Amino acid sequence: MFAYVIRRILATIPVMGVVAIFVFLLLHLTPGDPAAVIAGDYASPADVERIRETLGLNKPLHVQFFAWTGRLFQGDLGISIFSKVPVIKLIGQRIEPTLALATTTIIFAVLVAVPLGVLAAWKSGTWIDRSVMIFAVLGFSVPIFIIAYSMIWTLSISLHWFPVQGYKSFLIESGFGFEGVCRDTGRSGCGLLPFFRHIALPSIALGLVYVALIARITRASVMEVLTEDYIRTAHAKGLSSRVVLIRHALKNASVPIVTIIGIGIALLLGGVVVTESVFNIPGLGRLTVDAILHRDYPIIQGLILIFAGVYVLINLLVDISYTFLDPRIRY
Repeated sequence: MFAYVIRRILATIPVMGVVAIFVFLLLHLTPGDPAAVIAGDYASPADVERIRETLGLNKPLHVQFFAWTGRLFQGDLGISIFSKVPVIKLIGQRIEPTLALATTTIIFAVLVAVPLGVLAAWKSGTWIDRSVMIFAVLGFSVPIFIIAYSMIWTLSISLHWFPVQGYKSFLIESGFGFEGVCRDTGRSGCGLLPFFRHIALPSIALGLVYVALIARITRASVMEVLTEDYIRTAHAKGLSSRVVLIRHALKNASVPIVTIIGIGIALLLGGVVVTESVFNIPGLGRLTVDAILHRDYPIIQGLILIFAGVYVLINLLVDISYTFLDPRIRY
């Protein structure tokens, strides 16, 4: 098992190396002169040259790459071109809403999708199974922003159950970081109640797509396991349906389910961009959109590295989890 984990960790190194090369070349593969694009149409040649010097674009390519890589190893993702703030600081200021949205979304999706998938497999061919499959098809077909705007119109504007947009933290923030959980339970301040009221709609809107995906895979995996001989043996021994479904069927079908959950977590990185824009959440998704609109290349490069690192880490954790779910994979 230890050797397997080491091999999987070492395999992530070349992947991140390729990502780093791509991120570096992003600035140079962009059509036109990046400095001229950043400077704008009315910039003078002196302004363009100043930007080239600021970005280091007037140096040979290999010199730029090694200098950029050296700064990466020191935790320096560069300075924003427009705000003049370190990129790592901007990401640190925006990461909490994105983490909160992604965490609540995946928890909601797993808690709803796995029981739905198991129930559909158990009741295969019935109206319950068909209803779950219809829901799965709709979940795949309807775009996130359509679901989000429909929920805003119904639950926020018409019924006034939830805020239309915005984000409220459940943490107390000071100049030195987060001090702890806010105890103010009022609707206007921080605290768990305002946090859940603001995060509920974005999490459900984003999570419905992953509920459909995970439920469909769960159903297929559990149905395949339910045809195995040891399932019939368990029933013949007098075990209840609940025990057979949870201890035998779901446990042995867990590898593809965990795989799709891991893929869903990775796909959340793209979903949060749309969701944060619709609900006006000041997270990494909004930061990505703003950086692209302003062509702030250091921020774009830093965000791609962060997203790629999270994607690789999630896949690594999923691979390691296989060794606990199926002992045969350890060898």
